[in-house]
Amino acid sequence: GEALLGRIVDARGRPLDGQRPLRNLERRPIERPAPEIMDRAPVTVPLQTGLKVIDALLPIGRGQRELILGDRQTGKTAVAVDAIINQGDDDVVCIYCAVGKRTAAVAKVIATLKEHDAMRYSTVVIATEEAPPGLQFMAPYAAMTIGETFMNQGRDVLLVLDDLTRHARAYRELSLLLRRPPGREAFPGDIFYIHARLLERSTHLKKEYGGGSLTALPIVETEAQNLSAYIPTNLISITDGQIYLSPRLFSKGILPAVEVGRSVSRVGGKTQLAAYRNISGDLRLAYSQFEELESFARFGTRMDEETRKTLARGRRVREILKQPQYRPLTVPEQIAVLVAVNEGVLDQVSTDDIAEAETHIRRAVNDSLSDLSQSILAGDKLTDGDVQALVETARRVIDDRNLARESQEAAA
Repeated sequence: GEALLGRIVDARGRPLDGQRPLRNLERRPIERPAPEIMDRAPVTVPLQTGLKVIDALLPIGRGQRELILGDRQTGKTAVAVDAIINQGDDDVVCIYCAVGKRTAAVAKVIATLKEHDAMRYSTVVIATEEAPPGLQFMAPYAAMTIGETFMNQGRDVLLVLDDLTRHARAYRELSLLLRRPPGREAFPGDIFYIHARLLERSTHLKKEYGGGSLTALPIVETEAQNLSAYIPTNLISITDGQIYLSPRLFSKGILPAVEVGRSVSRVGGKTQLAAYRNISGDLRLAYSQFEELESFARFGTRMDEETRKTLARGRRVREILKQPQYRPLTVPEQIAVLVAVNEGVLDQVSTDDIAEAETHIRRAVNDSLSDLSQSILAGDKLTDGDVQALVETARRVIDDRNLARESQEAAA
């Protein structure tokens, strides 16, 4: 119920934040059948994460299940927390469920949510590594039930399950104690089923059933970039796509470290705002061509002019997709900078100055193109005139910046 918003509870609903006791709560079983197929509606409304690389290239829809996976310490939780912070103005209820994580790591997430005023629309369900395996096993189901209650009221919910690798290990521990026959990697035979029956409850309901949605972002940890391990492959097959975070990109400082080539959203463009669809195809093509050519360019072979241009554009796309943590961007800001890099406005800007140029472009769009921003948010397509307006604004900003820099150098 509503009383859980802003609170921190365990898998049994007991408050862990030292605040007033929880009252006026409904009690529901944590194990419930998933909604029937005929009760579900197509996933068509986007869930904006505020991250350019995800919203433009790997869009998530309300009611979708998008897996976040990668090695430890590659920024999986950071991506999910950014998505929660970005829901402040969208009336989306957020639930963060921590399973088997260290207490210090959970405390850091809670502190971040409080710092960005995200706890007012969020609930945190905790079963840390010190909790008994039974509580760790229950926690995701309890969080799912809390989310379903809001979904049945016609509201949109975002559920982050961090992480299901530890959940699977807790279930393995319980199963071995119960002397159930072990299977692959000593997991019990029904390990696939426990995650399938959990994530299948995430959906978008038809209007006659309230029209609410529950979007799940399960997190899973891989070892040595092995996506074909038992638990990761199980979850990849259950979910509607995956966001893969690469330790190679993370070590290079490319954050968020999303490897676009190994990530996919199976709902895809159906959920995107029309403005993204205008630019995402060209952007993905430029980026994938760049990644393919970059490996050959390392050998120092002689390259023609066209290849050099592709590499230069790709480096700028990669720079523009970088984003600081806890700084989600609005849709018009994202569209403006992505159009600028797509149309070659930033080709004359050095890669070291891309971040500064991006800041100026975003500021200019917010100040001078408010009508176009409203049109983008309303889901209207970008016309040729709209693209031209964005390009001219970006060019003006870059020219002003260059003039200011030249005058400073002349004065020096």
